[in-house]
Amino acid sequence: MEEEHKESSVRKFLDLVKKSRRGKFKVYIGMSAGVGKTYRMLQEAHALMKNGIDIQIGYVETHNRIETQALLAGIPLIARRKIFYKGKELEEMDVNAIMTLHPEVVIVDELAHTNVEGSKNGKRWQDVVDILEAGISVISAVNIQHLESMNDDIEKITGIPIRERIPDKILELADEIVNIDLTADELIDRLKAGKIYDESKIGPALGNFFQSERILQLREMALKEVAHHLERKISIEIPKQIKLRQERFMACISTNHETAKIVIRKTARLASYYHSPWIVLYVQTDHERGDRVKLDLQRHLINNFKLATELGAEVIKVKSNDITKTIIKMAEEKEITTICMGKPHLNLFQIIMRTAIFNQLLRNISATETDLVILS
Repeated sequence: MEEEHKESSVRKFLDLVKKSRRGKFKVYIGMSAGVGKTYRMLQEAHALMKNGIDIQIGYVETHNRIETQALLAGIPLIARRKIFYKGKELEEMDVNAIMTLHPEVVIVDELAHTNVEGSKNGKRWQDVVDILEAGISVISAVNIQHLESMNDDIEKITGIPIRERIPDKILELADEIVNIDLTADELIDRLKAGKIYDESKIGPALGNFFQSERILQLREMALKEVAHHLERKISIEIPKQIKLRQERFMACISTNHETAKIVIRKTARLASYYHSPWIVLYVQTDHERGDRVKLDLQRHLINNFKLATELGAEVIKVKSNDITKTIIKMAEEKEITTICMGKPHLNLFQIIMRTAIFNQLLRNISATETDLVILS
């Protein structure tokens, strides 16, 4: 026991050492393109250089905006890596060059970018994690619509599917998140003045993404995300006189893949707000054995497990014909404070409703002060 205690103590100390060596991470977040995230990053770069900080540009996309382009002058630029893909020469951020040069701070724009096939990492946010682990601080930028857990809500607001996304856990790594805020009128004025897109794209943008009601909803989302980050930071860094119970969420899913995806994303948001651990529970009954479930449903289920893992959940799969008892047992073992399920049309919910054990589930929830949330 004494040896185990020593090993645990050593591991904790090593974790602290590694954390202290990790680079600092600052993210500029905005409600849409054109609010000025890249501009602000470059302004900060000049200010840091004046204070003797070794800062270099790992990747910046100015979109040929004149004001932003002008700020590149004087900031060391790390050459991009050239890749030939499908007969075309493409450019990507050169992570190896950044590691070799090892500046104190590096600017990495467009955090949600998907790397060219054949790159070490599939996504730029994964490159950023590697850079941070190497002890280099990173200043980056992303739009709120690229946040994974908000994907469904964003598509409803904008009518546009967002292909490039980042998991919420990346923002949880951030030491600082800064919201670049404009009113809807200011953003639209910038668009009309040609400060966001060239003239040929202004009309379609005004009729599509850049509508006041859409901008207002996206603005609210961005403001809320930064506020939640601040709340998490305060809860971690400021000691409390009264220790509140730690929230722990459990999302219960089935092979109904569309509802499962919604439950996973909404539970991820709840867990993110409370900076709490969460799990995804899938109870496989005899009716959902591998040889009885269609291949496309199995594939969707695996994809949902992957989504949950990317969003920071622990995925637990249990074989049992007694779904309700399994949920109760898992909630007790994991000290769950909130159980999240889908609407009543879920197969899982229907099974629970058909059994007398549902009353037992409610009694257990009441006795343990666990909340049950039915997600729409």
